[in-house]
Parts: sequence; structure tokens; C-alpha cells
Amino acid sequence: MNSQGQRIRLLRIALGMSQEDFGNIFGISKQYVYGLEKDKNVLNNDKLVKLLVDYNVNINYLLSGIGNMFLHNSNLEIDDLNNVEDNNYMPVNMINFSNIKVDILNEVRRMLKSEGIIK
Repeated sequence: MNSQGQRIRLLRIALGMSQEDFGNIFGISKQYVYGLEKDKNVLNNDKLVKLLVDYNVNINYLLSGIGNMFLHNSNLEIDDLNNVEDNNYMPVNMINFSNIKVDILNEVRRMLKSEGIIK
């Protein structure tokens, strides 16, 4: 199985980006991206959420190597995120967050709320 750094490199290549281009989407240096790809640095939750929201990246794949690199069903219903309370209600048509750390889901909700996308 690939390491997280190797998966980040594969993702960057699949997106057709140089290390510099990839770093620019997060405001990080080319050297930091190199460190990511060598498993010396890590992406924080905000950056993982950006990959999910802006590039349809399967965070489950990125963190654990499980699943496809990109989500096939990009039709996430915003109302579904509104209805997730205490992480007990997971609608069938929602992205499968079952293997993703709960704090990432909470971060997605926090960011969507701060942008006024959900209540």
C-alpha cells in the first residue's frame, strides 16, 4: 500500500499540477509539498477539506488508501450536512465518512457554516 505522501504525489500528478502549483492552492511552499510527498509534513484539516470541496478528492483515500482517489458522486446534498447531528444521522446519499476521523467531518461542517452555505 502507498504511504500518505505517495498518495499526495499521485493526487498532485492526477490533477496535472507541479509541486509549486499544488502548494499555491494552499499557500504553502514547493519545499513543503516535497515534505508532504516524503511523509515529513502533513496537511491540516482545512487543507483536506479544501481538497474535498474544491477538487472532489476522496479524503478516505488520501488518509488511509481506501477507495478511489476522487469521489464519483459529487452531488452531496447540502441539506444532508445540515441534518447531521452528533454524527448519528448519516443519510444514504451522503459521502461515506465512516472511516474518516470525526474531526474532519466537524471541520467540513464548521467551514460550510462559516461560509453561510449551511445553517
